Amino acid sequence: MIAYTACIGLLLLISCQQNTQDKNIERFDISLAERNTELQLSGEYEALIRLNVDYLKQAAKMKYYAGKGLCYLNIADVNVSAGNYEKALFFFNKAEKRLANSKNNYHRALFYNDYSLYYSHLKLYDKAIEYNTKAFHYLKEAKESSLKNKLLPRLYVNKGIYFARKGWYGTSLKSFLKANELENSAYSNCMVAQYYLFVNEPNSAQMYIARAAEKMSAQKTSDVESLWVYYTMGYYYNEINSNDEAEAALKKALEINIKTRRTYSSHIEGVYKSLSELYKKKNDGGKAYFYLKKYMEEEGRLDAARLATMNKTTENFISEMEKESEWHKNDLPLLVALSITVFTISGIYVQKMIKMLRAKKVSLKQETEELKYNVYHKMLQEVTELAKKNDSSFLLKFKELYPDFINALLKINPDLENSELVFCAMLKLKFSSKEIADYTFVQHKSIQQKKYRIRKRLNISGEEDIYNFFEKLSV
Repeated sequence: MIAYTACIGLLLLISCQQNTQDKNIERFDISLAERNTELQLSGEYEALIRLNVDYLKQAAKMKYYAGKGLCYLNIADVNVSAGNYEKALFFFNKAEKRLANSKNNYHRALFYNDYSLYYSHLKLYDKAIEYNTKAFHYLKEAKESSLKNKLLPRLYVNKGIYFARKGWYGTSLKSFLKANELENSAYSNCMVAQYYLFVNEPNSAQMYIARAAEKMSAQKTSDVESLWVYYTMGYYYNEINSNDEAEAALKKALEINIKTRRTYSSHIEGVYKSLSELYKKKNDGGKAYFYLKKYMEEEGRLDAARLATMNKTTENFISEMEKESEWHKNDLPLLVALSITVFTISGIYVQKMIKMLRAKKVSLKQETEELKYNVYHKMLQEVTELAKKNDSSFLLKFKELYPDFINALLKINPDLENSELVFCAMLKLKFSSKEIADYTFVQHKSIQQKKYRIRKRLNISGEEDIYNFFEKLSV
């Protein structure tokens, strides 16, 4: 009887300890998820890293193996959002060892969801769909919890994105609508709106944008969620040619991005592209060119990061195979065959990416040159009009159009007066003597005398055409 009672007591003690451990683990997961999300969506990079380091230490004290994996996963996520794909892969590998085979199905679902996002950023949508499907599978098997309920709509959003990129619009729309039914947040409404904008149905997008804006005003949304709302609004207004509203919304998105870019810079190139298109429609070539250049720089950075990550992944795979070959000499023919396959597949992918990037570069270069041409001719027209009006701001605007011209003149003769610089600028614009006389309200004879003095002041020979001299002096 004593032994029986002792056994029962021991079992109860173990059961209590297990329940306590389970509760501690649940508290750990919820607290880490909430605090990490809050810091990432507000752009606080250093605080986010400190938080995960602290939780790594807690997990070690608790001997909570999967807890470490969650911390590594968080650090991988923030690197994906910032476009640091190589660093993200390093932390994904560390997280995978602790989460992919976890007995907690929520952990496995979370890992595969984040891994699918990583592959989506690399534009490998088939792999993204594969891991998204795994995430759905494990989340279905997970026990009910608040974390499970938060993750489910995000799985549907991501599924919608991947299928839209693949051109499977029916499945994509169903996924976005399901996510919005489950979450009904500013973000989920934005995603439905963006789907309709993506398929050129702005009228259908309007209702969801209004809902997103209403929720942003009524609720306390994160900085990143607000960024998404303003970007989607700008995207919509751009599509329906409401230029002023589009500009205000997109500028607001850029303003928020200054704060969040260290932890969440995803899709900011879309804001740059939208602004470039907007200013092109508004015939403001200077700003259109500026934002097109920003878009190209951001796209170039991300494309370079994607290629570097693909190459690094291939190298690591080959390296692992070489290590294996030391242990399995008999498998050498198989390893060689696999190596050839990996090199071939990665080679095809890299070539495809390079071809796509070259085509994009050619297209963007043409658009850039067109914008530069339009900017130049618009400025030339403005400067010419100021000269015709004999406006006092003519020389200042002329310097913006030809920044090196005045310096080149002063290099020849530093003592040139301001009125002489204005006269030279008008000759640079190929105004005839009669035109200059009319615009400056002087006699034609005075202009001829001015030309003679300028020749002497700039050492222009009598045989050289004065217009050719100024044409060659500075472009």
